[in-house]
Amino acid sequence: MQLFLCEKPSQAKDIAKVLGASRRGDGCWLGTNVTVTWCIGHLLETAPPDAYDARYKRWSLADLPIVPERWKMLVKSKTASQFKAVKRLLGECTELVIATDADREGEMIAREILDHCRYRGPIRRLWLSALDDASIRKALKAPKPGSETFPLYHAALGRSRADWLIGMNMSRLFTLLGRQSGYQGVLSVGRVQTPTLRLVVDRDRSIAAFVPVPFWAIDVQLLADGIPFTAQWRAPEDACDEQGRCLRPELARAVAEAMRRAGSARLVELNTERVREAAPLPFDLGTLQEVCSKKLGLGAQETLDIAQALYETHKVITYPRSDCGYLPLSQHAEAPAILAALAAADPALATLAPHLDARRRSRAWNDARVSAHHGIIPTAAAQASSRLAGKERAVFSLIRARYLAQFLANHEYDRTQADCDCAGNALRAVGKRIVEPGWRRALPEALAPAKGREAAEPQALPALREGQDCAVREVTLKDLHTQPPKPFTEGDLIKAMKNVAKLVEDPRLKQKLKDTTGIGTEATRAGIIQGLLDRGYLTKQGKALAATPAAFGLIDAVPRPIADPGTTAIWEQALDMVQSGEMPLEEFVAKQSAWMSKLVERCAGLRLTISGPPVAPGRGKPAWKGKRTGAPSKTAPRKAGGTATRRSASPRPKQT
Repeated sequence: MQLFLCEKPSQAKDIAKVLGASRRGDGCWLGTNVTVTWCIGHLLETAPPDAYDARYKRWSLADLPIVPERWKMLVKSKTASQFKAVKRLLGECTELVIATDADREGEMIAREILDHCRYRGPIRRLWLSALDDASIRKALKAPKPGSETFPLYHAALGRSRADWLIGMNMSRLFTLLGRQSGYQGVLSVGRVQTPTLRLVVDRDRSIAAFVPVPFWAIDVQLLADGIPFTAQWRAPEDACDEQGRCLRPELARAVAEAMRRAGSARLVELNTERVREAAPLPFDLGTLQEVCSKKLGLGAQETLDIAQALYETHKVITYPRSDCGYLPLSQHAEAPAILAALAAADPALATLAPHLDARRRSRAWNDARVSAHHGIIPTAAAQASSRLAGKERAVFSLIRARYLAQFLANHEYDRTQADCDCAGNALRAVGKRIVEPGWRRALPEALAPAKGREAAEPQALPALREGQDCAVREVTLKDLHTQPPKPFTEGDLIKAMKNVAKLVEDPRLKQKLKDTTGIGTEATRAGIIQGLLDRGYLTKQGKALAATPAAFGLIDAVPRPIADPGTTAIWEQALDMVQSGEMPLEEFVAKQSAWMSKLVERCAGLRLTISGPPVAPGRGKPAWKGKRTGAPSKTAPRKAGGTATRRSASPRPKQT
């Protein structure tokens, strides 16, 4: 019997349908010589410290560091019945096909069960990018050998164990140190969550320390053949800061008065250039979360939950937890069917049809740039999108627009720069004239009434010629102030986590963070931010995120390497070596254990100053219980709204 092991029930149902396994069994779907079963996320969890020694139930500095000699996995109590069904089926099958999500975490979900159940039979790997029938059939025709993806498991296991070592040891250490200083709460520390928290703390400190600087600008409305346009004063360099802002009010006032008296400005130089903009790439998850935060006001986790529903429930988009916006060349052949499905789903796209060319290959189609997953795009089952409503429809429309853009011409416009002289002072007017809307025709706002647009188009200049005199209609002197950095929104923080390489000075680590797209993964960043909110390290004020007093105290207290994104780069380099076979898993974990032991020894005598209300360990139960170390649950959305509570006798932190 051939057994397919899926990550979740809905995935198993979709694959079983294609395989003809229509009879329901105990925790499985049954067909002719084929069975499809499922996990519910992780059916196993890394054992807590007290599973190794009962004395660890009580938190004590004397017991740190805690480093397991032999790692243990426990069956999760909530899904024990499904684990029992999977174990039984593993004992009966003649071949296993791993059909969990096609990523590092999905590999681990399957492989940890096989190890725990001591399965030794043949293994193949189903590598799925979407769950519509056509995509499943395509993947079934070309399964990968199990050996090809096995290294992903060791890399995931190494990261999980290293995260456990940091989370369990450093969270206990700083919670106990906080208790000595009178802080009665859990201080959770993690490899990704703590550098992420530092980003917000540093931003909040920059805002608090900001001192506004006054500067002055002048707008001049000119008339050319009776048609008005606006130019801006270009102050001399010796009167400006590095951003070209005039810092001398007496000069700005004198210039404004001189231009009013002059009454006209002469156009001394006119330059026009044709600008061609290529279509933006299809979305990766991080970019989707960023855009949904800005345009739709959605949180990072909410965006991921909606995208997951579009993928699993409605089957109208491809795998959403992708870190790549490029598409494989082989996918281009499916374009006509997808475009037809989109057109059938939404009559409003009829006006776009004459401009679409299914043969067009934008820069998105590039095999060399595709990682484990390609960009998030609609599937050939997208006709079902006609039934979408509300936020699901809004998110799908953004994904659809990025895909449609790949089959439209470049966006082209003429950018004109007009430099004028008015009483010996330089003015510059910039205009834009759209020549070819191109891919911008596909943007959701282009399909909506104009009044729904967020911002007006740049000014269109009248016909101008060098040497022309333009009348001065109005001179406006503007008294302005520099603005502080903006607080992070969830979308901004996702972007900062992806681009954290900018904060790292070491060129090798900087490049590694660029290669691995920052700290966290596309699948975990939303959960990390939500975890910081739930634990009370961050609060939301409208869309803006703000660090709490406990967050400031913790960031000031933890060793710099724990809060430094460069540490993640070092880890990822080592995990790459584990995945490639250059470093054994055991060696990686041993090095992490030794490093952690030194950190504990160095920090054990610290004196902490933590203010503010206690940070909650969870919702009345151990926050780490039932969750995979270093990643959010892949089976249920996280919920906001955790409240601060007093610690229990032996709080257990969650690590990410």
